[in-house]
This record gives sequence, C-alpha cells and structure tokens, in this order.
Amino acid sequence: MSSAGGLGSASLFCTTFCSLNTAVVEIAFSSTVKMNSLGQALKHKETSGKMPTQVNGITSNLTNRNGIGDHLGEEVESFLGDAGPLHSFDDLTKVNPVTTVTVLKCLQERYAVDIFYTNAGCSLVAVNPFRPIPLLYSYELMKDYHAAPHPQELEPHVFAVAEETYRNVKSQIPPVNQSIIVSGESGAGKTWTSRCLMKFYAIVASSSSAPQGSIDVERIEKRVLDSNPVMEAFGNACTLRNSNSSRFGKYIQLQLNRSQHLTSASIQTFLLEKTRVAYQAPQERNFHIFYQIAKGATQEERLEWNLPEGSTFSWLPNPEKALEEDCFDVTREAMFHLGIDCSMQNNIFKILAGLLHLGNIQFLEAEDESQPCKTEGCAKDFAKSTSKLLEMPVEHLLETLSIRTITAGKQQQVFRKPCSRAECGMRRDCLAKVIYATVFDWLVSVINGSIYADSSVWSNFIGLLDVYGFESFPENHLEQLCINYANEKLQQHFVAHFLKAQQEEYATEGLEWSFINYQDNQSCLDVIEGNPISIFSLLNEECRLNRASNACQFQTRIEVALSHNQCIRQDKFSKKPNFIVSHYAGSVCYQVEGMVEKNKDPVPPELVLLLQQSQDPLLRKLFPVSAVSQLPDQNSVKIQTKPAVVTVVSKFKGSLEQLMEILNSTTPHYIRCIKPNADCEAAVFRKDEVLCQLEACGIVETISISAAGFPIRISFRSFIERYEVLKKSWKRNSRAAQNANGPSDHVENGGTPTPEDGNTFWSAVQDILQQVHPNSPPLQPAGKRSCSVAVFCGKTKVFMTNSMLELLEAKRAQALSERAFCIQCCWRRFKRRKQVEQRQAATAIQSAIRSWLARRRFQKLRKAVTVIKRTWRKWKAKMDTLAAEELDDIKGESFFSVSSSQGFSELEKSRPSSTIVQFWPVGLVLSNSPVTLGGFQRNVTFLVCLQVLQHNRHRTVETKALDRGITSIRAPPQGSVKFHCKKSPLLYANTRPHCHDCPRTGFNQILLDNHKLLAT
Repeated sequence: MSSAGGLGSASLFCTTFCSLNTAVVEIAFSSTVKMNSLGQALKHKETSGKMPTQVNGITSNLTNRNGIGDHLGEEVESFLGDAGPLHSFDDLTKVNPVTTVTVLKCLQERYAVDIFYTNAGCSLVAVNPFRPIPLLYSYELMKDYHAAPHPQELEPHVFAVAEETYRNVKSQIPPVNQSIIVSGESGAGKTWTSRCLMKFYAIVASSSSAPQGSIDVERIEKRVLDSNPVMEAFGNACTLRNSNSSRFGKYIQLQLNRSQHLTSASIQTFLLEKTRVAYQAPQERNFHIFYQIAKGATQEERLEWNLPEGSTFSWLPNPEKALEEDCFDVTREAMFHLGIDCSMQNNIFKILAGLLHLGNIQFLEAEDESQPCKTEGCAKDFAKSTSKLLEMPVEHLLETLSIRTITAGKQQQVFRKPCSRAECGMRRDCLAKVIYATVFDWLVSVINGSIYADSSVWSNFIGLLDVYGFESFPENHLEQLCINYANEKLQQHFVAHFLKAQQEEYATEGLEWSFINYQDNQSCLDVIEGNPISIFSLLNEECRLNRASNACQFQTRIEVALSHNQCIRQDKFSKKPNFIVSHYAGSVCYQVEGMVEKNKDPVPPELVLLLQQSQDPLLRKLFPVSAVSQLPDQNSVKIQTKPAVVTVVSKFKGSLEQLMEILNSTTPHYIRCIKPNADCEAAVFRKDEVLCQLEACGIVETISISAAGFPIRISFRSFIERYEVLKKSWKRNSRAAQNANGPSDHVENGGTPTPEDGNTFWSAVQDILQQVHPNSPPLQPAGKRSCSVAVFCGKTKVFMTNSMLELLEAKRAQALSERAFCIQCCWRRFKRRKQVEQRQAATAIQSAIRSWLARRRFQKLRKAVTVIKRTWRKWKAKMDTLAAEELDDIKGESFFSVSSSQGFSELEKSRPSSTIVQFWPVGLVLSNSPVTLGGFQRNVTFLVCLQVLQHNRHRTVETKALDRGITSIRAPPQGSVKFHCKKSPLLYANTRPHCHDCPRTGFNQILLDNHKLLAT
C-alpha cells in the first residue's frame, strides 16, 4: 500500500515491521498482542460465545489481524529454524503454525528464487516479478498443464487454476459455470494475469477434430485475444502506481459448447473513468490511445489530423515516457481483426485527434458579465482544427462552449446567458468526456457483436473478472470511491462465500469446528451503499435537490447521518471538506468538492445538439436526432425544475449488483495478485507492503480455514448420481429407489430432508466410500468425526479434500473404463455373431440362387439339345429316305456287282474326314459312296449321289470352268461345282465351306461326330 492517503495504525505497524529484523518482528507482534490483549480477548469471547468451540484437528490459536500470540513465538522460531528451505512450500496450508510471519517468510523465500506463484488454500497468490519471464508463460508449459492427469501435483501456476476451471466444466458438477476473480492492488499484475488466462483458454479450448468448425473456432479465438489490446488502448492509462492501470472494470465470459470448445464470448464493462480525458493528475498520463496516435501516426495522417511532430497538448501530459503499450500498429491490427476496417479506424482516430485540439482551447475572463468569454490568441487555430476534425462549424462550436441557453416561463422564453471562464472550461471538458465515453461504449458493442453468439450455441461459460485495484491517492474523488466500493464488494463476496459461509456450513452439517476469526467488511459496505442512509443515498438525494451544491454542507450531512458507524470519520486537520472511509485494505480520504456534480454527470442539451449537427458519419451514428431529448426551446419549466436524474453511483451500483448475481451462480476461484513494492522494481520484496496486502485480503484466515476444512462439498444426491458407478451391487431395494426418486427432488428444491431420507442417502454414500477405501473403518453419523479425515459425511453433504476427490475421480474413471470395456466386448460379440449369421444367410441365399441358375441353364441346354436332336433326326431320316430311294433306282441298273467279301469290307470304309469337310456339302456324297470303287463305277456312284441332291428342292447345282471341282460322267468337267443353298432352319446350316482346311464347326461337326454316318 502506498503511504500517501494514510493507512492509520496499519501503516504505522507496517513501517515498524519493515525496520526490524525477524527476531524483533516477533517481539513486536507479541508486544502488540499484549497491548491489545484485553480488547482482543473480549472480542474473541463475544464471537466464540455464539459458535462451537471444538478443536478441528489443528492448532486453533491462529494468527489474528495484528500479529501472533506469545505462546506461538517458540513454534514460529522452531519452524523458521528447522523447516529447511522455505521456498519448497508450494502450498501455504503446509506451513505450521499459520501466522503472518511464517506466510510472509515463505513468500519472500520463494520470490528470491524466482518462484512467483504459491497456493494458499482455495486461492492462488501471485507476486508480480516486474520483469518479463517468457518461459513462465510459454506454449509448451500450457500444454503440460493441460495434459497433466493431476495439475494440482505440478508447481502452482495460473495455468493450474485455469485447467481446474476447465475440467470442472467438463465434469458437469453443479454449479457448472466457473468464475475466476483476479484481485489485488493497482499494479499487482491483474491485467497480465487475465491476459494469460484468456490465452490459455484460447489454446486448450480450440477444436481440433471438426475441420469445418475449427475455422470458426480459430476466428473466435483470434478475435477474443484481439479484444485485449483494443480494450487496453482505449481503457488503460499510466498512473502513479501502475504503468498500465485499468481505468474501467470488465467481466469476460468465455462461452463453451457441450464439447467444451470455445464458441463465443461477451464483454461487460463497468464505470469508465472518462474524467481522465480532460484531467490527469501530476505525473500521470491520459489513455494510451492518445499517445499511440501522437507517436504512431504516418506523415499523411499527421497532415490530415494536424498533429506535427513535437507538438504539445494540454491533455497529453508526459509524452516523453516510452511504454510498451504505445504500439499503434498492434491496436490497428487488432481492430481490423475485430471487423473495424481502415476507413472506420481513421474516422475514430480523427475524432480523438479532434479531442486533443479541443483541450488546447483556452478562454479568457470576460470584462463584462453580459459578454461571452473570448478565446486566447492561439486557441482560435485549435478551435478551427477541432471544428475541421469533428466536421462542425467553428462559430457554432465556440458559441456553444461560451453561451448557454435557458428556457423559462410558461411561454417558454429562451434566454442566452454568457458563461464564465470556469463554466466554459467545464462545458469543453464535458463535450470531450461525452464523446470519448460514447465512442468507448460503441467500441465495446462492436467487439461484442464480433465475438458473441446466440445462447443456443453455447451451454456453459468461464468468467474472468478484471477490475481496477484498490486505490489511494493524495486526492481521491468520486472515481476512487466507486473503484474502492467495487473492491469492497468483491472482498465481501470472498468473505461471504468462503470465510463465513464455509464455517457456518461446517457447524450446520455437524462437523466439529472451531471458528476462525476474520475481518468482515460489511460495516464498510453499509457506510457506502447501505439503506436507508449511506454515502450513495446522500449523494443521490443531493443531486435531486434543485439547488447548488455546497461541499461544507454536504460534509456536515454525512458526518451527522453516519456518526454511529465506526468506518467513517473526518480529517479535521484538512482545510478542504472531506471524509475518511476505513476500507478493508486501509483508510482513504475523499474530497467532497465536486463530488455531487460528478455524480449528476450533466450533459447540456446544447452540446448534444452540436454533436447532432456534425457532418462526421460516426458522430451522426453515435448521436442520432431521434435519440436526443427535446431541444432547449421545447423544454418546459417543469422539466427543468425536476429532471429525471440517473446518477453515476446508481448506474454503477446496479451494474455491480448484476455482476454479483452472476458470480453467486458460479463456482468462484480466486487469484490474489501481490505487489512486492510500490516502485514497480524487479527483485525488490518489501515486507511491510506485502504484509499489509496479505492482511487486507485475509490470506492468513483463508489458509487456516483451507488447512482445517474441506474444499470440496457435494450434496448427497449429486454424489450418488456421479459415483454410483463405484458400487459393485447394482440392485437396489425398492425403498432406496423410492427415496432416491421422491425425497431427492425435495432436497434439491431447497427443502430439508427427513431423518429417514438422510439415513438412506448416508448409507448409499457410505457404501460407495467403502468401495473406495475397503480397509477404512465405516464413517460414523454426523457429529462423530472431526475434519482431520479425508472425507466426512454431514447431514446433507459430503465433505472431501482434494486428494480424496482425485481418488474418487480415478476410481470412477477406472470403473467407467471397465464398463466401457464390458460394453465393447458385448457389442463386439453381438456384432460378430450377427456377422456370422449374416454370412451363413448369405451363403444359403447364394447356394439357392446358384442352384436355381444351374437348373435353369441345364433346362435350357437340355431343351436346346432336344430341339437339335429332333431336327437332326428328322433331317437324317429324310436324307436316308432320299438316299435309299435313289440307291434303289441305281441298284437295278448297276453295271457291277460285288461278289467277294473283301470288296464288301472295303466298301464299309469311309473317306478321310478332311475330304468330307473340305468339299462340303459334296462331302455328303463322298460320305455315302464306297471308297474302294474306282474308275467308271466310282463316277456312276457320284452321279447317283448328285442326282439325289439335284432332286432336292432346297438346292441347285451350277458349274464353272475352274481348276477344281467334280467331273460328270456324261461330259467333261468345265469348272467347279457351286451349291446355292437356301437358309436352313437349323443353326449353322448356312455356313459356306472354304477351299482350304478349316476347323470343324457347325453342322459339319454334327456330321463328323455321328460315327454311324462315317461307318456307313
């Protein structure tokens, strides 16, 4: 914490602590406790009187907020002397005893050996190294944490928290949605931590299986990551405590589908510090985007925007500082990826350049109140540049800034009143603030439109909350009050969710628990936002009054109305009206002057009308005519006297309440960022500053509760539904099934289970746990065990440690693997049997079809053979008949007779088959003529056979003078014999013979195969 702003006794104590060594520190702690022993004892007695006092298995006398007890001094000295290397304690719950001294010493030792992350129970402590460490956030390290079966066994890291939230979404244990709350002082490293978390999710939640979907996911990942440099350029600035301080709050939802792939995102912003546009504290800077424009614009853009190199602007202080964030090209490229083209970018930058010129318009005090203030000599040139860049008439611009319009009376008479020099400056600043805030909101809407998807696309989300850290400056105004109020709400969420709710839940569930004292900041919240009277309510009431605000009078009202609360007081030594609020992180003094006006945040209607009349396309889009209220000449007296004011604190409180509702519906994870020194120097660890931060965020109490308690709490119904697979017996009795279906709904809806239902659920849970730990003794009913065990069954919930949860998840994964293997075996066996049956059926079908085809082919062949045989027999019978008739005629007139048996045997011989084939159908004659006959007898036989063919009506005989042929007995041969045969009904009967040897086909084959014919 910075010494500026005052921390009261805490700062004095921290200073004393820093100046002493370790031994003296312990004495100082002991002395502090002795000096306040009576008050602490009474407070502890009052607290413990309402709560159980059983011992929970560890040292119950833990550190309080101011120090450690005398009886712990020896234990602390023993731990520091005998514990060995303190940097080996990666989880502060392993420290014994848990005191501010031991915790601080462990963090210091780990910081000295470049170990910057340490587990502290349910939260992660991150100490800012203030120097780049590339290997600490490399891509390979992200993959290692994502692929590790147990990330908790690895070194503490922000990636371990991110992987835990990602796996919680996959496990679907309610509440499924997760939130990571990054808190800490300004400059502690919250923005960098959020950037690393977004990069981790963009890598591990990318889709690698779906080719088409991966393109969309990569586009979403790129756009989500590109939203960071754009939001930081327009919303971050360099302050006294941090060179890249967020001047707005944002809650980013990374939306995942059912496959846990990143599909979309949304950004919600809170309370942009728009006053920084027109006012920057000494040694501070404006928003980064102005410096990026002034340093990174091209020569053409400088001529267009009238930004010559080396020019000075009153709203651009400390331009000589060279920061990493002053990179104009990165912002431009990110805006292009988000869908903002180059022309729209130039339009935005042109408007911002116009605001720089607007800040150099200075007014002179008017000599007469009836005359408007005139501008300084060089201010006219800046006015011309402003009017040119904003595309509005310069005369209208100056007139609007120096003259205000008043409408009064029933007749709505319009009066023009010149403004004083101070009022002219306020109107100029108001114009700049309303333009910049509107551009920022429009930019956020464009980014959301680029990365958002319909709710039907995604099912769960992981939220990242990055808000401004706790601030305390020499002069603190309404902006610091709202910022610290947001940090108070987040601290209260942590206290209510973890420190308070867990301990009360342990007592309700029957767990033996000794309550640990913690700092509750509810009284501070009552001062700021409580009902019916608080600082916010008094501010809103002051804004509703139709009168000028008086700072002294408002201070008196606050002092009188809130005098009963110990968290607010007044600095009587200050001449300016003020009030001091005791926050959880320290006391902050706020200036009352100007707080009411800032809460009103009035925008004169003349300024809105001026922006409406601009010819710039973006300004006309941001300030449409239809969206503006009535013009000044149309306002009535009633509207002016009782305006409907929506104050700044009302809007901020409403948006913060919506945020808290979202956080309450999710599973929170806390990352506590620690700033080791206020000068942002590397390798410098200042114990007093770190100690104040540890005490403010309740790290010691968190460690104590986490070490003694159970971080995992699951209802009986959810436990049984998830781990019922571990039971070996799958048969339930009807009573258990009836109770599981009936009373479980009642319990889930918020009802209280009956003792009988609780015993049934408890028995089922005990059976499951006995399967996991078969050798462990059975768990006793509620109230019989302390939290020293790894698992405890309460009245309605099961309490477990992380090690027990890992064991259950491992057993469940093993059981599911066995069930899956069994299902696979059954499925493979069923599939194999089905394949065998299908193969057998296919074989039977094939056999039947082949048999049918064979029978059908055989029947066709047999039918064809029958037709051929029948036709052949008819033809053969006819030929035999004709041959017999002709032979009978020749037989009577034969000139020879065969007398010897030898000649008869020779007649039985037939001619060679080649002769029959070559001279077909003459071969028919040769086949029916004796071979032994020669000379005249042979010729007579040939003529007889030819005469038979000549008498057939199907054939004719022609002779030509060729070399070869058949010679007649009546005349010498004059040529070859050619037969012209009509088409026969028999297949192949019309085949024409050749003069050379040819294969035996067709009808010749039938003749040659007939051995009877050859033997004739």
